[in-house]
Amino acid sequence: MTTTTAPHPSPALDPALVSRLAALVTAAPDRPRQASHAPFTGDVIGEVPTCTAEDVREAQRRARAAQVEWARRPIAERCAVMLRYHDLVLERQEQILDVAQAETGKARVSAFEELADVAMTARYYANTAAKHLRPTRRQGALPLLTKTTEHHHPKGLIGVISPWNYPLTLAVSDAIPALLAGNGVVLKPDAQTPFTALIAVELLYEAGLPRDLLQVVTGAGRVLGTPLIEGVEYLMFTGSTATGRTVAEQCARRLIGFSAELGGKNPMVVLADADLEKTVEGAVRACFSNSGQLCISVERMYVEDAVYDRFVPAFVERVQRMRLAAGLTWEAEMGSLVSQDQLDVVSRHVDDAVAKGARVLAGGRARPDLGPLFYEPTVLEGVTDGMELARDETFGPVVAISRVRDAEEAVERANDTEYGLNASIWTTPARGAELATRIRSGTVNVNEAYAAAWASHDAPMGGMKDSGVGRRHGAEGILKYTESQTVAVQRGLPVGPLPGLPLDRYAKVMTAGLKALRRAPFLR
Repeated sequence: MTTTTAPHPSPALDPALVSRLAALVTAAPDRPRQASHAPFTGDVIGEVPTCTAEDVREAQRRARAAQVEWARRPIAERCAVMLRYHDLVLERQEQILDVAQAETGKARVSAFEELADVAMTARYYANTAAKHLRPTRRQGALPLLTKTTEHHHPKGLIGVISPWNYPLTLAVSDAIPALLAGNGVVLKPDAQTPFTALIAVELLYEAGLPRDLLQVVTGAGRVLGTPLIEGVEYLMFTGSTATGRTVAEQCARRLIGFSAELGGKNPMVVLADADLEKTVEGAVRACFSNSGQLCISVERMYVEDAVYDRFVPAFVERVQRMRLAAGLTWEAEMGSLVSQDQLDVVSRHVDDAVAKGARVLAGGRARPDLGPLFYEPTVLEGVTDGMELARDETFGPVVAISRVRDAEEAVERANDTEYGLNASIWTTPARGAELATRIRSGTVNVNEAYAAAWASHDAPMGGMKDSGVGRRHGAEGILKYTESQTVAVQRGLPVGPLPGLPLDRYAKVMTAGLKALRRAPFLR
């Protein structure tokens, strides 16, 4: 039985705060309103405007006008804004966490994980943007005679469509490098979690970001997605693979770039030489952080035969001791699901698996006594391909655990999926590092669930196969928001034929030169 505590009704957010945040949305004054509900209780948190295509176009007009002046600012000034933002996020964390919890139902520790990521992203790019964006000398066509330089110019206007599961960090952590690169941004947060995104944006304004440069529109993606894509030069999308395909088609028709982090069915491999105690704790975080509503969380676990009968009982016992609770406190390890739709998917996947022969080792039921959208952390054994959750993303607190002969079978089964977002391997560090390169996944964590790779902001993060296109974080996470330009200055002799030189003679001279350059050490 999962350990629980008495439900704590989610305290209402300050009405003045809710009103102030709603006023940040770019919308005509007569727009109808849409409510945001608290998953802990079902109560209304507040209302934001239901924007239209016309509002999207107005937001784009304002951001585009502000972008021209912003791009002229020295990079040091832009970076200073983000360092102030870093400080504000940490200073105001209690209020930010209250809003995030109230709107998502997640445990406070999961909300803090988001907040820390926002601060880390702001700090990383504030300290590295100048390096990533500076003009870079490249090897010229003719040594000493050709000076070639690579420049990076802002694309102009960036669209960001962010999801409900991490509505704080995924709303602004992709916008931060886009802004530092000199762009304007129009953000469309998920309709279920607008206030979490808005409080993050409000602090950016307080840190010194020009008010018009970052615009927010709220409403349904099916209404706002198309006009948003039609008026930007680049799109960053985080969401389902199915919606990602639609976004890709729309961007392709306009010949604009896009980046997308999509779905996952992430594996965890436990080998016989793993530290059992650390692996059990890591598995709990891997599977049940944010109630499993995490693109990079684990839904499939492969345990080597030699350790299976020791690891599984220890893992199940730890899962049964997990603390579930509603409320804005630190006591809970896991909170609520975000919506009835998510609860329905989790219940359907588990019920389907059990009906077809899977065994419930822990959890397996909803907990309406804690709140309308709670579901116990669930461990299943005996899951086979004929069951929905075997291959489909559940996006909830459910993991299917399987016995494998050895590391070879574990890697083979880990790769047996159309997804490739994240993976976790528990073994000795050297062995894990070698096996990690054989898993077709954008990030692989050795002796960690997901945070080590995710929080390595200097390294790219994204998915292979059906899990995404492009990368966030690192150099690629900011350069994708720029247009690369090559400027080549030629001195003395031209690259082409000299005037008056017969063309056959020109070809012979060039051939001799190319052969000589092949042996030039400075060109290798």
